[in-house]
Amino acid sequence: MMLPVMAAILIASLAFATPRSVAISRFLPAVPALAASMWPVLPTILLGTFCLLLMIGLSFEFPDLGTWYTAGGIVAVTVAAAYGSHVRLQREQTLFQVRLVADAAQQVVLSPMARCFGGVEVESLYIAAAAEARIGGDFYEVAETRFGVRLLIGDVRGKGLPAVGAAAAVVNSFREAAYDHPDLCDLARRLESSSARYTAAFPPDDLVERFATALLVEIPYEGGHIKILNCGHPPPLLLGHGRLRVLRPSDPSPLLNLRELIGDQYTVDTVTFGPGDQLLLYTDGVTEARDHAGEFFPLAEWMERQTATRPRELLDALHHDLLHHSSGGLDDDIAALAVRWNEDAAPYTGQRGRAA
Repeated sequence: MMLPVMAAILIASLAFATPRSVAISRFLPAVPALAASMWPVLPTILLGTFCLLLMIGLSFEFPDLGTWYTAGGIVAVTVAAAYGSHVRLQREQTLFQVRLVADAAQQVVLSPMARCFGGVEVESLYIAAAAEARIGGDFYEVAETRFGVRLLIGDVRGKGLPAVGAAAAVVNSFREAAYDHPDLCDLARRLESSSARYTAAFPPDDLVERFATALLVEIPYEGGHIKILNCGHPPPLLLGHGRLRVLRPSDPSPLLNLRELIGDQYTVDTVTFGPGDQLLLYTDGVTEARDHAGEFFPLAEWMERQTATRPRELLDALHHDLLHHSSGGLDDDIAALAVRWNEDAAPYTGQRGRAA
């Protein structure tokens, strides 16, 4: 914040210390322009006035320096800088309001969730590609039902705020239907119907342009196995006893909102899930993160090297390594859920899980 003042002092010092032919003082109009990028309007004007007085002071030492041309430049740049500062502050206020709205929308789509459900520990990670909005088309949810802990993760085609409505329709439907349908296939059909009703209100030119991938997981409280229904989503990874398994579906299920094109025949796979096993659910923004050479993030190889024993530690490491791989240039929404079966946890009591 003090950089403009330091620049003014430096230019004035060099102007007094250097020969007249160098004319360092002609850089003084740049000082209020620099201030406009970080200061409010009044301090910018005051700094421009200070530069003007410096230039007048220099004129007594160097009478033929062209003082009035430079002084006129300082006045003109100061006026323009003050207006630029005003516009910048207005835009910052607008951006602040947009972020408040985005935070409210995020609380609707990605509400805070409990982390412990009996012996099941769940943690989440979310990074929106649209940094100004801080929310995008990726979504997740966890529900503690009488059938077990049910997880949903998915990805609506598109980014930023335009995809929020479609994601909210699917998530809100899951929050209601997860407690009613004992079968994951029926639950998937409910999500499909909700997605189709939402997109019907905004008829696209091409039906294929409006779809969402989704992954449903059911974890019984007694442990031992999990059920997975995959609607065109990247396959989850299961790490247990040093061995990594890519849980690809035995028979792919249709993406949400494509029932009219490819039907609604869903397949549920059952996979063993024991104490200490780590399950990672993620969206394609993780595997499609690129480095400077265009290479994708090697998620499977990365997962095999992990030694983290807690889901939070696993996701923190994933976040760090994704930013390192892409040099901070993530250009797609990212969502991930890490799940671990904790054999030492208290048994399920039928009450809502408490935050860890």
